[in-house]
Amino acid sequence: MNTRQQQLQAFNRLLDIMDDLREKCPWDKKQTLESLRHLTIEETYELGDAILDNDLHEIKKELGDVLLHIVFYAKIGSETNAFDIGDVANSICDKLIDRHPHIYGDVVVADEEEVKQNWEKLKLKEGKKSVLEGVPKSLPALVKASRIQDKVKGVGFDWEESHQVWDKVQEELQELQVEVQSGNQDKIEAEFGDVLFSMINYARFLKVNPEDALERTNKKFIKRFQYLESKATELGKPLMDMTLAEMDVFWEEAKKL
Repeated sequence: MNTRQQQLQAFNRLLDIMDDLREKCPWDKKQTLESLRHLTIEETYELGDAILDNDLHEIKKELGDVLLHIVFYAKIGSETNAFDIGDVANSICDKLIDRHPHIYGDVVVADEEEVKQNWEKLKLKEGKKSVLEGVPKSLPALVKASRIQDKVKGVGFDWEESHQVWDKVQEELQELQVEVQSGNQDKIEAEFGDVLFSMINYARFLKVNPEDALERTNKKFIKRFQYLESKATELGKPLMDMTLAEMDVFWEEAKKL
């Protein structure tokens, strides 16, 4: 592994390259904070994929892409004297020190749960009016629900036992069925949302990340369906011409692989 000095040299090399690109490359010169935003989101998802695949080589590469974007934003900020990479680094350093009084102060904590609770209390002391202010509006709904529940748990708004959460899931499912029978589409959607929200909450009690769990199922489904497609191709028979019974044979084969 690299020494601290080598790590700093590598980061300095990246800063130098960023200076060159911003000055000499037509594409890099045109970029703005806004134009990079969707690319950054894409890179973050690619990093997430690599992590789920446990592909350490790809994780290293994707971390580099994300780091490039951080340096890029800081470079753009420096051009208007708004901030530079030093300000970015110092800002997060100051925040980490302030939010970890059990490390850099005299606060004593028993476990990670107390650390989370102190974190939310400190954020409110910093002037935030709501513990939910730290949940980005643009997060995907499933991730947002998980973060909302995690945030309110930090100030004690939570169920005490997992069976209580499961009871809530059952209650929401019953309410959904009532609305399905009534046929009111707006109410069906509302109750379906309540079911999803309660299931995400239950996942937290099971110590399961719902986003990761769903993505694992997505990957599993894709793999099995592509096996089905390959078998249909071998038979020279389009999927649309196959019966469900015929497709199910290959689906069951895929599940055994």
